[in-house]
Amino acid sequence: MERSVAHNLIVLEGLDGSGTTTQTELLVERFTRVGVRCAKAWEPSDGEIGRLARRVLRKQLRVEPRTLALLFAADRNEHLAEPSRGMLSLARSGVKVVCDRYLFSSLAYQSAGSGFDYVLGLNEGFPLPEHLIFLDVPPAECQRRMAGRDGVDLFEHIELQESIVAFYRRGIDHFRDSPMNVAIVDGTGTREAVHEKIWSFLSGAPIERM
Repeated sequence: MERSVAHNLIVLEGLDGSGTTTQTELLVERFTRVGVRCAKAWEPSDGEIGRLARRVLRKQLRVEPRTLALLFAADRNEHLAEPSRGMLSLARSGVKVVCDRYLFSSLAYQSAGSGFDYVLGLNEGFPLPEHLIFLDVPPAECQRRMAGRDGVDLFEHIELQESIVAFYRRGIDHFRDSPMNVAIVDGTGTREAVHEKIWSFLSGAPIERM
C-alpha cells in the first residue's frame, strides 16, 4: 500500500548536533520574509505525551525501548491530528509546516532498541512529508558541536550515533519509490551556506545530494 504524502509538510532530519533546529528556524524566517504563510513544529511536540517522551530522553524517567517508541508514535498522532493546530490541519489550509524531526527520527533512533520493522509498523498510518531534508553531518562533528551542552541525552553517544545514521539511511531508502521529495544535504558548512542549499532544493533545483 502506497504511503500518502502530506502536501506543505517539510521535515528536517539528522543526528543530534546536525543543525536541524537551526535550519528549521532559518527556513521559517525565510518563508516569513518572502510572504509565505508558515508554522514551525518539532518532535517530540510540546503536548502532554511529547513532554513525557522528553523526560525519557533526558533520563528523568526510565521506560522500556518499545514503550518510548510507542510514546513517540502517540505524540505524532496527536501532533498530526489535533483539529485546530495539528500539522495536517495547518498544511491543508495552505500553511507551510516546517517540522524539526518526524517519523524518520523514530525509524533511526527507536529502531536501535526496538527493531526497524517494529517501529515502521507503529508509524504505518502516518503520511510522508512532501519534502524531506536530511542534514548529513559525521557523528564525530555532531559530538564536537554538542560538547558545550549541559547533560547528555539518551542517544547522544558516538557509538550509538553510528548505528542511528545507518537506520536513517535505511528509512530513507525504504521510501525511495514514494512521491516524497528527498534532499541529502551536506550540513558541515556554515549555517548560512547550509540554509541556501535547503532553499535551493525547496525552490525546485533538481538536486539529490548537495
